Amino acid sequence: MMELLKLDFVRPVEGVEAFSTMRGEVDKRNSYSGMNLCDYVGDDALRVLDARITLAMQLGVDLDDLIMPRQTHSCRVAVIDEDFRLMDIDRQESALEGVDALVTALKGVVIGVNTADCVPIALVDDQASVIAVAHAGWRGTVGRIAKAVVEVMCRQGAHAERIQAVMGPSICQDCFEVGDEVVEAFKQARFNLDDIVMRNSETGKAHIDLRAANRALLIDAGVPSSQIVLSHHCSRCEHDRFFSARRLGINSGRTFTGIYRKDS
Repeated sequence: MMELLKLDFVRPVEGVEAFSTMRGEVDKRNSYSGMNLCDYVGDDALRVLDARITLAMQLGVDLDDLIMPRQTHSCRVAVIDEDFRLMDIDRQESALEGVDALVTALKGVVIGVNTADCVPIALVDDQASVIAVAHAGWRGTVGRIAKAVVEVMCRQGAHAERIQAVMGPSICQDCFEVGDEVVEAFKQARFNLDDIVMRNSETGKAHIDLRAANRALLIDAGVPSSQIVLSHHCSRCEHDRFFSARRLGINSGRTFTGIYRKDS
């Protein structure tokens, strides 16, 4: 069994589950140890496949129903619909290349993203039966991926004022030290720096609150602030529970954050 962290929306949604995977048993000498579902970060392919099979069986879905993109810190959003499901594997992989957010109205399909410090966001409009998930690193946040995924959800029948969002484990502001060029990128993107940037008094280095930045984007997209849940789990502080590139190195596993509507 894989240990999962349940992600709770403000209002429970019947038949919809959101979660983040946890590493489980960890060998501190191996930055991939634990449950890693990401197949493009240097981990052994058979270990990744075994983790995916374990999760699929645990959720009661087929392996083909576990869908995740090959992320590139883009702002591209893909819709997983019946047309996608009818594609052969090569066309599906092509459709998921360079994608960092997924939207679907299908039941029984688990959509998810892989993160190792970036912010994973799960979203739902229960009335429209539309769910989504997004990967928001600092580049994706500057590019407003959270707003983009809300817009795609709305094109699938959702309404922003009905959407609920919950964030999974990600790096906390205290741990997320950045260079001034990153601060400048947020400034140029017209973020309110007073709300998301602090300076370490000892080092003078800037620290950005990615969770707050994405919360602001969701609100700007029309999602009520009362319907947004931020995570209190820091991937870097809790690197024994969740993967952290800042702590373990880029050659390490990833935390999978997924959402699905049960096929009842």
